Amino acid sequence: MIKRFIALVLLLTIGAIFAVLLLGYEPDAELNTTARYYADHTAQDIGSANIVTAIVVTYRGLDTLGEVTVLFLAAAIVGLVLSQGRQAAATRRGLTPVGELLTTGSRFLAPLIMLLGVYIFVNGHLTPGGGFQGGAVIASGMLLLLLADPLKHFSHGLISTLESLSGLLYVAIGLLGLFLAGGFLDNRFLPTGELGALASAGAIPLIYSLIGLKVGAEFSSMLASLTETEEL
Repeated sequence: MIKRFIALVLLLTIGAIFAVLLLGYEPDAELNTTARYYADHTAQDIGSANIVTAIVVTYRGLDTLGEVTVLFLAAAIVGLVLSQGRQAAATRRGLTPVGELLTTGSRFLAPLIMLLGVYIFVNGHLTPGGGFQGGAVIASGMLLLLLADPLKHFSHGLISTLESLSGLLYVAIGLLGLFLAGGFLDNRFLPTGELGALASAGAIPLIYSLIGLKVGAEFSSMLASLTETEEL
């Protein structure tokens, strides 16, 4: 009874806080100084048609690097914890087989899903999307394959190599921006090209491609670790 009362009080308190914030919210009538600079100068300075992409990859590139690092640590911890209960595939043959529809559909849809993920992060400087979104889509294709065949085994060594290489090249491109342009992860050490073209925005397409591969590999590693672990 006391636990329920405390939970109710906490719920009402949180609700009251959100109510105060909602009732007192007033949208800004105009952009602040920083946002106005981004809106007015990003396309010209960075060469990216997608302003959000330019901000995420260049102006706050260190923050994005930190987010990718946190995701890597999460994937590593999940793999480490689940490895303690991982069993060989031979002990999992009692799993109920999946339907023919899912098996056949996965073979057709998984390549298309992964191709869509690649499209999203390659075109992240032109359209909504980017490395994190494209990487998540690629991982969803991996999930579909695992759902269709629970005994399917993906090479953790290959996934780890892809993830590590993507991260290393990501940092290397950042250092090239530091030495050849205006700062770490400055995309302008490559030609910015014509605004709106696929080969534009300097190194942003390369950076987002590496982020997409890294995120996709990290999510795929966690999914593979989960499917290889069973309750004893």
